[in-house]
Amino acid sequence: MSATDTLDKTGTQTSAVRLGDLETPCLVLDADRMDRNIARLRDRIAGLGVTLRPHLKTAKSVEVARRVMATSEGPATVSTLKEAEFFADAGVRDIIYAVGIAPWKLAKVIELRKRGVDLAVVLDTVELAQAVAAASRESGMAIPALIEIDCDGHRSGVLPRDSERLLAIGKALVEGGELRGVLTHAGGSYAARGEEALRNAAEEERASVVNAAAILRDAGLPCPVVSVGSTPTAHHATDLTGVTEVRAGVFVFFDLVMTGIGICTVDDIAISVLATVIGHQREKGWILVDAGWMAMSQDRGTAKQVVNQGYGVVCKCDGTPYADLILADANQEHGIIMVRPGSDGTLPDLAIGDRVRILPNHACATGAQHRRYNVVHGTSDVVTGEWQRFGGW
Repeated sequence: MSATDTLDKTGTQTSAVRLGDLETPCLVLDADRMDRNIARLRDRIAGLGVTLRPHLKTAKSVEVARRVMATSEGPATVSTLKEAEFFADAGVRDIIYAVGIAPWKLAKVIELRKRGVDLAVVLDTVELAQAVAAASRESGMAIPALIEIDCDGHRSGVLPRDSERLLAIGKALVEGGELRGVLTHAGGSYAARGEEALRNAAEEERASVVNAAAILRDAGLPCPVVSVGSTPTAHHATDLTGVTEVRAGVFVFFDLVMTGIGICTVDDIAISVLATVIGHQREKGWILVDAGWMAMSQDRGTAKQVVNQGYGVVCKCDGTPYADLILADANQEHGIIMVRPGSDGTLPDLAIGDRVRILPNHACATGAQHRRYNVVHGTSDVVTGEWQRFGGW
């Protein structure tokens, strides 16, 4: 049997599925790149003496989760209760739901905890702490919660210097619930540029939660978990003293936004969208493909960076990027490939029916448009697996 043949369920020899056999547009995952990305951060975090709690919102896939988590039971981070339930069904038992909890969702949290899932929630108001404490008393089961800290003004959370609010939340929570610790996300790091700025963002993130934890402990409140996390800071932290765990998600696949920040290179990006050439507008310098914003998403995260990548960087079918070729514009199901404005690149001679792969601006957003990964390895066009992913809430 040749290296490109497989056996079906009956043991009959069959020809391997190749990228050229797939219906397009579809999502392609280079498992070799993914494995390198995972090993890179896992080794780095281990060297800093803390636990990696990967965020599974990017992958939304059991197969990927099992490769990135330390054990089959976790630890893990999720962004929706559907994710928590999905991964719980797959045996994951140590989960943080890292989005501010809505009171009506507490019933689902209790249901999952009764199944043996150590599911913790996140909150940043006295009102939510009171709701968690009340639901805990009513159910007879203490719901663990982490207080979200605002380390950089990016989004939600308690300011680390606001000790009065922090203590009020902690005291309300322990009246029935469980104060598990503090948590922050350095979302502002996405705007940082350069090694020094990224290291500073990582230290600001660390200091904010360590100081908040000290305030709680000095008041006699428990704070066993001190959780930080973003892909840029995870790759640039040099000191995590006082931190117990790091959360990150997009590092598994990386994307063009991370490339623009300087966290990875284009050659590290593990997912792409396979598309087919369906037309030309030669006088305009366009190549049309069947991957529009429904396949790529409308995320234009590189538009504010030094290099605007349009809707994505265009590659050959083996994953090698064409020089200065981008998906410059998109309609719902049409993508327009052009040479990057102002560059010296030339439009490749692609015929109707030829295939290209397009690297995404934002791995989470592009992944959300699809329901499976077609798995390849390196420059090979042989599809070695089809891994299911899910969406929704």
